[in-house]
Amino acid sequence: MSDPTPAPVPIPPSSSAPTTSSLFDLPVLPLVPGTEPSKCVLDSFRTAIAKRVSDAIPELSLEQAYSGVDYGKKGVDFTVALPRFRLKEKVDVLAKKVIDGFTPDSYISSITHDKNFLHFTLTTPSLNSAILNQVHSLSLTDSYGTNSSGAGKKIVIEYSSPNIAKSFHVGHLRSTIIGAFLANLYKASGWEVVSMNYLGDWGTQFGMIATGFEKYGSQTALEADPIHHLFEVYVQVNKDAETDPSVKSTAASWFKRMEDGDPSALTQWRQWRALSINKYEEEYERLNVKFDVYNGESEVGKEGMEWAVEKLEELGLVSDVDGAKLVDLEKWKLGKAVLRKKDGTSIYLTRDIGGAIERYNKYKFDKMIYVVSSQQDLHLSQFFKILSLLSLPWASTLEHVNYGMVLGMSTRKGTVVFLDQIIKEAGNVMLEQMMKNEEKYKAVEDPEGVSREIGITGIKIQDMAAKRINNYNFNWDRMKSFEGDTGPYLQYAHVRLSSISRKNPSLLPLPPPSLISTSLLTEPQAREIVFLLGTYPDVVKTALKTHEPSGVVTFAFKLAHAISSAWDVVLVKGEEDEEKAKARLWMYLCARDVLGAAMRLLSIRPLERM
Repeated sequence: MSDPTPAPVPIPPSSSAPTTSSLFDLPVLPLVPGTEPSKCVLDSFRTAIAKRVSDAIPELSLEQAYSGVDYGKKGVDFTVALPRFRLKEKVDVLAKKVIDGFTPDSYISSITHDKNFLHFTLTTPSLNSAILNQVHSLSLTDSYGTNSSGAGKKIVIEYSSPNIAKSFHVGHLRSTIIGAFLANLYKASGWEVVSMNYLGDWGTQFGMIATGFEKYGSQTALEADPIHHLFEVYVQVNKDAETDPSVKSTAASWFKRMEDGDPSALTQWRQWRALSINKYEEEYERLNVKFDVYNGESEVGKEGMEWAVEKLEELGLVSDVDGAKLVDLEKWKLGKAVLRKKDGTSIYLTRDIGGAIERYNKYKFDKMIYVVSSQQDLHLSQFFKILSLLSLPWASTLEHVNYGMVLGMSTRKGTVVFLDQIIKEAGNVMLEQMMKNEEKYKAVEDPEGVSREIGITGIKIQDMAAKRINNYNFNWDRMKSFEGDTGPYLQYAHVRLSSISRKNPSLLPLPPPSLISTSLLTEPQAREIVFLLGTYPDVVKTALKTHEPSGVVTFAFKLAHAISSAWDVVLVKGEEDEEKAKARLWMYLCARDVLGAAMRLLSIRPLERM
């Protein structure tokens, strides 16, 4: 497969220092608290609008006016809804005050009044210059769209978390995709991120596997594909348990020995765990997902769990029921939850509690996120409430990012879905699609690798396109389509942008930004692209507040659509005016960088050729 990392924009850096006044050739405005003009140039234009409004309406401070400046609808750059300020004077009077004192400047070209709203149109030459300069200068360091809101803070994000020896089902895939996005998002916002895969590597099911392995296990099959083979053993021994009650009691005895630290009982388990992690790492690499830590239920020490149970008993919240220990959370409408089984072994709630305590002691995090399906809402609520009842000061920093179910995702033959099967199927579907165009197929250097990457993009985009809490129906036909809002369409848009410099070698190398005539970008289609590029830092900030990847996906599609609309109008190849052609080429290369940044934020590898 071709190297998916975009080549640097072939433009020498500007000799100007990267400050608002010199780089963008705009007058310096007073900073508004909470803004980062060095990272979002549109904040300078917002400030200019806010200053116009606050100067005309003295009752409003610059900060108050700034808070009311919102993006406008199509055809309008920014809008201010005057009623939101709750001022005594009528809207018409307030609007007249702002408009009467207006003269166009390097920030604002026009203001119009429409009912309760003031609509502001920005000055196109300044807009073009400021945004493209900023995109170019920050893309050189991969920092366009980033911010420093989390500087000095640490976050632990637990996601994916499959159960060893059970199928890596689509719920785990959703957790993986959403979790990887959140890890990238927090890194882009200045946080120190610890990505954690908390494996289901402990519990009675391992007693079942140990019991079944003696009868059905194969060392050769285990080493060839540990996840599949352990799953096969687990399925088979569960069938035995349906007709033979002694199987479960034998399995429980096995797990009790494991909890007690019996070396002979732990030897095989350690091998199963190590082989499974190696296999998972291979598949995660294909998904472009990396973890800092592979943790697991097995690594949670007894000290934290025992302390928590004793503390809850002191609070009078624990009762013994048939030898098992239950915590009573009825007062908070959270029911009752098992802390210990009647044989004294731990359950996953207890291990979650002990694990959280150990993580805080180790990482001293400022925040910890659990990316777990909405089916576990009650469990997470019980877990968080218990930590709060234990008076742990950091309990309030824990957050559950939940998501809905995937419906209809299996291989096309309807078989059980493991992670490697999902990846293989996605690649096969796209390979079949690519082979339909024989000429293009022959031109691709690594068709299998490219098809796999496009297929994975299709899966990820279909997953992240809607609000994460929604259930959705997975559709293989939609996943492979190059038309409409799909993953392949985004990859195609990036590839087209990447090809433009290869198709116009006579224009390269481009001159320094200060010598590129961005004022020649006069077409509405070009302006739409440039304005969208300027909104990307805000898209990232909004995603950090909502934890929704769908906003970034929507932005990527808007940009791809704007590029598609401009392609046959804002020409580079065939444009006789060389200065205009250079300005357009620069704009498209900046668009490539921003589309690529959005795709990488979504954990997608942007392709250069396909």
